[in-house]
Amino acid sequence: MKPTLDESQPIFQQIAVMIMDEIIDGRIKEGEQVPSTNELSRFFNINPATARKGLQALVDKEIIFKQRGVGMFVSEGAKEKLILERKQQFYEEYVAPLLKEANRIHLDEEMVIDLIKRKNDSN
Repeated sequence: MKPTLDESQPIFQQIAVMIMDEIIDGRIKEGEQVPSTNELSRFFNINPATARKGLQALVDKEIIFKQRGVGMFVSEGAKEKLILERKQQFYEEYVAPLLKEANRIHLDEEMVIDLIKRKNDSN
């Protein structure tokens, strides 16, 4: 199934996120070549400049690197770097607001953990 692009964020960012997800999930490994600008533009039916911008965002973050005349490849350490970045993002988006609300309603850390464990056990 072809991943879909939507209007929630710029297309180039969605392309970058999809490639980062592939790296994190191990479907594209460190040292392996990532899809080219032309491959991405044909696959998603987008302007090559948009695909190039998505790849350049990953080059700027040192997740991938260019090998002139050959293509773009996943950098060594990219997976670990992305995982650390996602953990921080997870904390900021989910954990920090959860703890803030827990404090507001007088739930201590132990109670929050107990609630999570109980909910997890029921699934």
